[in-house]
Amino acid sequence: AVDILTYVAWKLSGLPHNRVIGSGTNLDSSRFRFIMSQRVKVAPNSCHGWIIGEHGDTSVPVWSGVNIAGVRLRDINPHIGTDNDKENWKDVHNQVVQSAYEVIKLKGYTSWAIGLSVGTLAQAILRNGGNIHAVSTLVKGQHGIDKEVFLSLPCVLGENGVTHIVKQPLTDEEVAMLQKSAKLMDEVQSNLKMCIW
Repeated sequence: AVDILTYVAWKLSGLPHNRVIGSGTNLDSSRFRFIMSQRVKVAPNSCHGWIIGEHGDTSVPVWSGVNIAGVRLRDINPHIGTDNDKENWKDVHNQVVQSAYEVIKLKGYTSWAIGLSVGTLAQAILRNGGNIHAVSTLVKGQHGIDKEVFLSLPCVLGENGVTHIVKQPLTDEEVAMLQKSAKLMDEVQSNLKMCIW
């Protein structure tokens, strides 16, 4: 929903696309690194990995880039995150996706984690620090996406919003999953356009 709402906010605001961002998979990426860190027993800030695409069930874990201290886990386990992975790293992504559902089931809503995440994004923008976060941004032209949709990619944030989108090298499978997310978002947006425009 955050990606769709970001698109709607952009359309209604008239602002340049780089000035309208959604929290996207920023929190998902943080959870991904945290769960990964628990598994390998090192600090979360030593674990590097990204969740991109849609915030939700079809989010895309970028297994090809996951690393700890510069060591790519795919070099150690070529099947990481796949169905052939004997270490079942795919479960890390499943835990990320399920974590919000667990909080909602127990509490009825989410608030603290997303509040901290949005606070971090606001700080990055207000301090013009050039920090990189996975936020929902216009992805048309990225990774072969030709639709006008908002999805999460690692973005450099500054006082003008998104200053750059990081060009991650993705595998063909990761690109296909990202494009599938884009297609899904475009379909939902097409239905919205009939209702509100």
